[in-house]
Amino acid sequence: MNRQDRLAEQVTRSRAGDELRIASRALENGIYQTDLSVPTVHCAGCIRTVEAGLLSLAGVEHARVNLSTKRASVRWRGEAVPPLIETIKALGFPAHLYESDEAGKDPELGRLIRALAVAGFASMNIMLLSVSVWSGAEAGTRQAFHWISAALALPCLLYSGRIFYTSAWSALRNGRTNMDVPISIGVSLAFGLSLYDTIQGGRHAYFDAMASLIFFLLIGRTLDHLMRDKARTAVRGLVQMSPRGAMVLGPKGDREYVPVAEIEPGMRILLVAGDRVPVDGRIETGRSDLDCSIATGESALLAVHPGSCIQAGALNMTAPLTMVATARAQDSFFAEMLRLMEAAEGGRARYRRLADKAASLYSPMVHATAFLTFVGWMAATGDWHRAISIAIAVLIITCPCALGLAVPIVQVVAARRLFDNGIMLKDGSGIERLARIDTVVFDKTGTLTSGEMRLVDQDLAPEALAAAAALGAYSKHPHSQALTQFAPIDGARLSVTDVREEAGFGVEGQIDGRLYRLGRTDWSVFVQQDAPTTGTVLSCEGRILAVFRFEEQLRSGAVAAIDDLRASGVGMQILSGDSASAVAAVASSLSIADHASSLLPGEKVRRLEALAEQGHKVMMVGDGLNDAPALAAAYVSMAPVTAADIGRNAADFVFLRNDLGAVPMAVAIAREADRLVRQNFLLAIGYNAVALPIAILGFVTPLIAALAMSSSSIIVVANALRLKAGSRRRRRGSLAANGPSEPRADLARA
Repeated sequence: MNRQDRLAEQVTRSRAGDELRIASRALENGIYQTDLSVPTVHCAGCIRTVEAGLLSLAGVEHARVNLSTKRASVRWRGEAVPPLIETIKALGFPAHLYESDEAGKDPELGRLIRALAVAGFASMNIMLLSVSVWSGAEAGTRQAFHWISAALALPCLLYSGRIFYTSAWSALRNGRTNMDVPISIGVSLAFGLSLYDTIQGGRHAYFDAMASLIFFLLIGRTLDHLMRDKARTAVRGLVQMSPRGAMVLGPKGDREYVPVAEIEPGMRILLVAGDRVPVDGRIETGRSDLDCSIATGESALLAVHPGSCIQAGALNMTAPLTMVATARAQDSFFAEMLRLMEAAEGGRARYRRLADKAASLYSPMVHATAFLTFVGWMAATGDWHRAISIAIAVLIITCPCALGLAVPIVQVVAARRLFDNGIMLKDGSGIERLARIDTVVFDKTGTLTSGEMRLVDQDLAPEALAAAAALGAYSKHPHSQALTQFAPIDGARLSVTDVREEAGFGVEGQIDGRLYRLGRTDWSVFVQQDAPTTGTVLSCEGRILAVFRFEEQLRSGAVAAIDDLRASGVGMQILSGDSASAVAAVASSLSIADHASSLLPGEKVRRLEALAEQGHKVMMVGDGLNDAPALAAAYVSMAPVTAADIGRNAADFVFLRNDLGAVPMAVAIAREADRLVRQNFLLAIGYNAVALPIAILGFVTPLIAALAMSSSSIIVVANALRLKAGSRRRRRGSLAANGPSEPRADLARA
């Protein structure tokens, strides 16, 4: 091995060591734990071999291989990472870092892009050769160009065309038809007849028509797939957000990082600040504040103490906790969220696209027309070559290329118009569904409101505000942050010493030698006096100085957005996991009569299902982790960019700006897009109504048919480009003109 090779090997080992160091968990006393996957172990002998090899390494203190999970857990100490993976590989067992789940790539998209590239290359080159043939090339040159075109068309037919062949065969095998059946028949017959004419030395061959047809159709198919695939990321996002494992405390106080799938009821788990609860459990020791928005969507933190029951997915915010697991991972609240998401996405996958509905009627008509044309010309002339050429022309000229482009091309243009207005489209079919909604259901926290707290009482004594802001600067609680933002300058002038935050109660400190407390009444006040039962209290030496009350701020544009939707006749509701008083206050300020509070994720889904059973097409607008199943289950859904990752993944639309006016704007654009889609269908049908009789009468060759088919596709694309976002006044008019004409007063009873 030369010097360069040795240097490259050292760099590779260094990178592998850095990766292992980052993936390892620090336990205690300088000990680290690394989990490796050893997928080829299959017996007790394999386990002994791997464990013995790892224990022979310097610094390794413990090694255990789990046969069922194929996982090797190694504990080691020292500055340098032992060569764990290299040692296991030297023993004959491939190994890599252990991952409980891996996000897979999209093989179908890669297949479509490769097929599109082959079809594009073939069609462009065949078209160049065809120009010479059309220009009157000599017989020998024409024949050579036909053979070259055949050689280029064959891989296009077999490789790119298999996209349509596979779909067509699947449909026929199950006793049905789709748009891919006439496509497959048309391109196969065009290639076969062109090859026959080339062998016979004929003047015409239609390889260019065949390749161009496949190329145009694959463009529409790829665009459509890109749109549809965006809707299937929510479950993967929730899995990636879930904890991979937890620090389990042994009977002697020893610590071991255990994957979440191996946690059993009764295990004691240590949670530090910033850890997410891995499974359902009960607090054994410690006090802290939990962010439970994944379950309830409530903005306020939940104070927990010994004996409190907590759910998987909650985020520990302020102090260490020791909990006892009461359920396995597959039986926890987080697993229930996953099941809700999977059920909702499965229901959405069954939604029938408008183009699919049209194809169920269109394809049988094309087949019957082409077959009858062939039979008619055979009976009239007895010339099978002419009869099959005309039949092919009928198949090609009526090929649903324009029909296939009608929906995806409008969706692409609409997606651009939406993006220009700060709205991202994640699922192409969402445009079709959004155009038909008659009800909008809003979450409260982070959707109708900004999620930030605002101080209501602004006429308080400046000294009290300054002291509260000074204490609040040492806490991450939303109320403390609101006080700091309201009086940052005055708060900065005061010096606070001996600051201590009591998890779940508040923060205290010394100001000018006196004890100040900011937090719950029962903790802050210890001198006998009348004390309020609600609100955040500032006390000095146990006596109340001020009571602060807070409210959530409405999101920018919320009032105007609600007015726009109400003017269009769309009904509205609020479904929230927050408290009844908080929900009622927001509903009152927006004049939304129908609202519900304290709802769990499953209850929101059931409310949406009840509305759907009553015949309503519901749009869900939410941002919380607890909204993800409802976003996926709704007829169509939307989330702000500030939403949790899982909420954004579950939604069909994401608006990037803070203004809630994105909701009525998206509805207006979707309805305009729906109108253009229907126009495209009419154009495609009108084109066939004119072109089909001409083709049946034998005045169209397969080449002219391909050009006519391409022209119809260009017309459809040009019509889609007419989609405009319009002015705000025009959008309001569009909503009013296209919205449901019947009043939605019955929603209050839903």
